[in-house]
Amino acid sequence: MPKPKDPHTIAVANGIATDKTFRAVTPPIYLSSTFAFDGYEKSGAYEYTRTANPSRDMLADTLAKLEGGAGAAVVCSGMAAVDVVLAQVSKGGLVVAPHDCYGGTYRLLETRQRSGQIDLVFVDQGDKTALSAALARSPALVLIETPSNPLMRVVDIKAIATQAKKAGAKVAVDNTFLSPALQRPIALGADFVIHSTTKYLNGHSDVVGGAVIAAAAADAEAIAEWVNIVGVTGAPFDAYLTLRGLRTLFARIERQQANAVSIADFLQNHKLVRVVHYPGLPSHPGYAIARAQQAGSGAMLSFELAGDTEAVRAFVEAIEVFTLAESLGGVESLIAHPATMTHAKMGVEARRVAGISDSLLRLSVGLEAESDLLAGLEAGFTAISNRR
Repeated sequence: MPKPKDPHTIAVANGIATDKTFRAVTPPIYLSSTFAFDGYEKSGAYEYTRTANPSRDMLADTLAKLEGGAGAAVVCSGMAAVDVVLAQVSKGGLVVAPHDCYGGTYRLLETRQRSGQIDLVFVDQGDKTALSAALARSPALVLIETPSNPLMRVVDIKAIATQAKKAGAKVAVDNTFLSPALQRPIALGADFVIHSTTKYLNGHSDVVGGAVIAAAAADAEAIAEWVNIVGVTGAPFDAYLTLRGLRTLFARIERQQANAVSIADFLQNHKLVRVVHYPGLPSHPGYAIARAQQAGSGAMLSFELAGDTEAVRAFVEAIEVFTLAESLGGVESLIAHPATMTHAKMGVEARRVAGISDSLLRLSVGLEAESDLLAGLEAGFTAISNRR
């Protein structure tokens, strides 16, 4: 059996020069919605694009190889990917989710609970006592988000997966923030890996998509069947663009992470910053776990301004280079205010419990010059100082 290729090579070369018709180096795009039968009751490898499509399958195969899974399903959004995993839980099954998860995930979980599809408990997964109490209730699924969005909390995937398996639960890890370039949850015991491919995998802020990678072949087949049933498969052209972006994943993240490290150092020494949340800082509570299970600290970070909401307003309106926008993982740098943007629908009390304050800002660090990024942040700080 051939030795598995290095992930760097898989990202760049999987599917290259495999076109047997015209010997195209880049895999072609198959935009057809339907495929011809060879004859009566003689279907080919493909019949209808909702069910299967060569372009989408190439992306799924690449993601499965990068994450070390048995198979993957490519869907129309990151939220669809989360929902596909939830659909594997039997009616009324208990889902244990992080109390500080992404606002869209929080909203979806609560909606599914209200509809009676699932039972639900939000828990601080870094609190061993709270987590053990939740696992004692025999959950069907444990959903992990590490680093968390937006507070960059890190939890031990391997330890939680081991406990969850003993309790009879499946484990799903949202790996959107780090991608397989920096973290591979299946190797740490996860049954499913979830991605918003909109983010780092595509990397260019021009596609909305999602993916679920399964560790076991049976789970991969079940997910593929469900995705076809409900019709949330991703479009072929979107799959092509995502695979195109994926080719440069490792190179992009290496540069973005280097910029993020410099920004985190700059922020933690600034007088107008209360605290910086970045797993690459030795002061971060999850620093040791991050070093053990991650290949790097990533390019996402958040920080709390030493000021009120008017200080936040002044900062985001004066900042340069960074664009005030939701989403993350693109080549351009973005800044978001979780309380009024990504986590607004979470509710004031839920944000308070999760620790998401009104002074918290989240950065997605891009590929711009480090000096320009630092100057852009300083412009925001200057605007705060000028108010006083």
